[in-house]
Amino acid sequence: MKLIKKIAAIMFAFMMVFSLSTNVNAESGKYEDSDGKITISNAVKDQTYTIYRMLKLESFDGTNYSYTLENGWDNFISTGAGKDYLEKNSDGYIIFKSEKNNETDMRLFAKAAFAYAKKAKLNDDAKKSDKATSTSVTFEGLPLGYYVVGSTVGSLCELKTTNKEVTITDKNDTPTVEKKIVKYNEDHSENLVDSNSANIGEEVVFKTTIDIKPGAKNYILHDKMDSHLRYDCILQIHDNNDNNIAADTGYVVKTTGLTDADCTFELSFTEAFYANNRDNIDTKKLNKIYVYYQATVKDDAVVKQEMKNNTYLTFGENNTKSNEDYTTTKTFEIPVFKYTGTDTALAGAKFILSTDPNCTDSTKTLKFKLNSDNKYRYDTNGTTELASLTDGMIHIEGIKAGTYYLKETEAPKGYNLLKTIQKIEILEDGSIKLNGTENTGNVRVQNNKGSLLPSTGGMGTTLIYLIGGALVLGSGIVLANKKRAKAK
Repeated sequence: MKLIKKIAAIMFAFMMVFSLSTNVNAESGKYEDSDGKITISNAVKDQTYTIYRMLKLESFDGTNYSYTLENGWDNFISTGAGKDYLEKNSDGYIIFKSEKNNETDMRLFAKAAFAYAKKAKLNDDAKKSDKATSTSVTFEGLPLGYYVVGSTVGSLCELKTTNKEVTITDKNDTPTVEKKIVKYNEDHSENLVDSNSANIGEEVVFKTTIDIKPGAKNYILHDKMDSHLRYDCILQIHDNNDNNIAADTGYVVKTTGLTDADCTFELSFTEAFYANNRDNIDTKKLNKIYVYYQATVKDDAVVKQEMKNNTYLTFGENNTKSNEDYTTTKTFEIPVFKYTGTDTALAGAKFILSTDPNCTDSTKTLKFKLNSDNKYRYDTNGTTELASLTDGMIHIEGIKAGTYYLKETEAPKGYNLLKTIQKIEILEDGSIKLNGTENTGNVRVQNNKGSLLPSTGGMGTTLIYLIGGALVLGSGIVLANKKRAKAK
């Protein structure tokens, strides 16, 4: 008869379950008094909230309550899950089994009651639904009794009762997502960043964290990649307890037939996943899911242009949308201008670009392919040679931020080979430093003309011969003049 006392003792247990039950009561009254009121505050807009009356309050006075079962609930307590928690006494009133008065059992009871209510054929006057158009939903004119309250998002409610009016604060926290790029340190630990740069053809690892909430259902992760990124695969999924979630049994990935046609893939969790983890989810032991996946920078990536990767979550029966998060990836360029004099373009100079300061380690020499636009695009299957074109330019494209070394391997004919290796730094924003100094515009590399030295068969030896001949002739004339002088 005093079921309300038992319920009051377990109210906090109800705060951790899929849905909560609540009483609409007054200091004195009976079932026919349709003056009860349930208000759900902090409601989620566009979500449908439904209340189900399980027990009718036949009469009460002060602390004495008499409950009878609402039509449609007989199977729940006779053969269904409710038989473990509720029973009829000899007078036909419903009482709660005292041995079930603990947090775990009350959580299971509330979940079972809500699951039954959604499927049972209940009288129309025993249930009411309303879609939230603002942050609150109110049900008025209710017969007094014991109600089960739930929402389409499968969130929690906190019970607060005051006589005939009950205010329930919807504690169905909205799940969130956080997206990062994974850069691994030398010790293989994760360095999570919002943006990065990459070479053409390089793989980028993403990590999306789903902040999962109690009552979770119908979670679908949506991912939209830039057209210059190619989705490769899911690498791994695990929860905050380091339990792996397996493909097919725990999650399913689709790349076609998507609910959002703009997305690249959608990842949803299976019914088996929810069933196997329901208690851990609802008790917040399982509160995060980490999704690792990989994409590759495509050949057509545009230098310095952001390649975005957007992620968001939909959840609940109405596919409510969560926050959206994104990362950005860029690829960069080094525009080299080979010239002579003050600004004369010089063609035919040949270089290599390396990450080795001495440019002697061939494994660190980058490879490129010259495309139809006369741009050297990074390509692991290309060649190492870079040659200046008729306009003196060497457009090096599709490389990530870092420190590079440009070495001239062959000078144009008639010009000196540049002995100094040029140090080029590409910063994370794509700006460039040349030999430690900030550089704007092209990276300018100058070549000087070679000096003309004497050699066999050249004009230099001819002049020597002429001068030598003149000296011999002059000496002969001097000697002849001296002989004549003596003869006289």
